[in-house]
Amino acid sequence: MDLFIREAMKSDYESLLPLFSQLHEFHVFVRPDVYKENSTPVEQELFESQLNDDKQHIFVAIIGNEIVGVVVTKEEEVTENTFINARRVILINSLCVAATHRKKGIGKKLTKHVFDFGRTLKVDSIELGVSEENTSAIEFYRTIGMKTKSRKMELILNDRDA
Repeated sequence: MDLFIREAMKSDYESLLPLFSQLHEFHVFVRPDVYKENSTPVEQELFESQLNDDKQHIFVAIIGNEIVGVVVTKEEEVTENTFINARRVILINSLCVAATHRKKGIGKKLTKHVFDFGRTLKVDSIELGVSEENTSAIEFYRTIGMKTKSRKMELILNDRDA
């Protein structure tokens, strides 16, 4: 399996839609109170604006001519104040490997690419959010060396399904 990772291009949009949809469908399944069903969860205009933003980076994993994975990232600056130190962070906003290509090391190679990219930018850390329900993703992130930094908690007051 020859895997190649490169920055996404505008012409990748149609090939990426199934991956964006696969990820979004999982979120809708787990949290229908938060996420809406949408056959096009990432509009082409949004995708292109991310490509044109110097602080956002989308990398694709390719086998042959097929895009089999994607990672969407964003650089963020945390401003120093009396409470916290200044920091530079890369946020992983989305990571998806095609269901037909999972368990082949593609996710590890994509995240390693982001880690190496972060080192070249001299950021302080790579961070991401992951649903508590997504236990396989949590385990995956642990196996590549990531640790839980914090936990978001909620109390739902307006249960729309009740």
